[in-house]
Amino acid sequence: MTVPAVRAVRPPAGPAGPAGGAGRARRRGGRWGVHVFLLAVSLAFLAPLLLAVYASLRPYEETARDGYFSLPGRLSFDYYRQAFTDSGMGRYFLNTLVIAVPGVLITLFLASFTAFAVARLRLRGSMLLLMVFTAGNLLPQQVIVTPLYVLFTKVPLPYWMSESLTLYDSLWAVLAVQVAFQLGFCVFVLANFMRTLPPEILEAAIVDGAGVWTRYRHVTLPLCRPALAALGTLQFTWMYNDFLWGLVFLSDGDKLPVTSALNNLRGQFFTDYNLLAAGSVLVALPTIIVFLLLQRHFIAGLTLGANKG
Repeated sequence: MTVPAVRAVRPPAGPAGPAGGAGRARRRGGRWGVHVFLLAVSLAFLAPLLLAVYASLRPYEETARDGYFSLPGRLSFDYYRQAFTDSGMGRYFLNTLVIAVPGVLITLFLASFTAFAVARLRLRGSMLLLMVFTAGNLLPQQVIVTPLYVLFTKVPLPYWMSESLTLYDSLWAVLAVQVAFQLGFCVFVLANFMRTLPPEILEAAIVDGAGVWTRYRHVTLPLCRPALAALGTLQFTWMYNDFLWGLVFLSDGDKLPVTSALNNLRGQFFTDYNLLAAGSVLVALPTIIVFLLLQRHFIAGLTLGANKG
């Protein structure tokens, strides 16, 4: 008795076959393309900063002779020491921190409390209030420079708050403007974030007898920590880098923010751009440090809600 030969049947091409291999190759090629694109964009954004750091480490005579895109003959940190001492940058740093740190804290407190009232309390006209805060961000700041200047020269302050006896020419003026202009954006972001919080948490707090302040301070704020960290990073960067309001509302040169210190490094007839680059890097360091310290919370705040259905 003979056994008939069994012919092997070739399985259809599936995920593990040639078609699946080709699909994986295309996906791998797509990922490589995305990585190359992201790397190119990152280098394009970092190129000016890297060039400034490179120029700040070289003598001006060398770059004037060989160009900025030449190999260095000597690298040193002399320009950083000179930029810090010649511009009086320490005093300007202190002025900026006096404005930026309280400004961020006041803005986040007022914005979080307002957003809590708009998003979590059943207030009549809460949506209209949110629209008003949002519409304030659409107003160009330069439009109200002159009205604010006239107003601040007429607002009286005691001598211990302002040597000019008015709001003008005091750090209070810059602080007030920074808080006012940044408040709307923070209210808008926090109100929309608080709407995504589970309502059962606040309902349970109400059942336990928690008041408005307890629900805000001990229930809502801990859940908003990533969003507050992300907003705090952005607000500090914006307030720290601001140049317009200090220039408009401060006439005393000793009260100007750190961004104005770079102007002290420019000579009347000659400007050492390598020295100016070193000063620019020093001015940018605090914002970089703040971002590195809050990087994890900042990214978490930006990606919140990305995976919600």
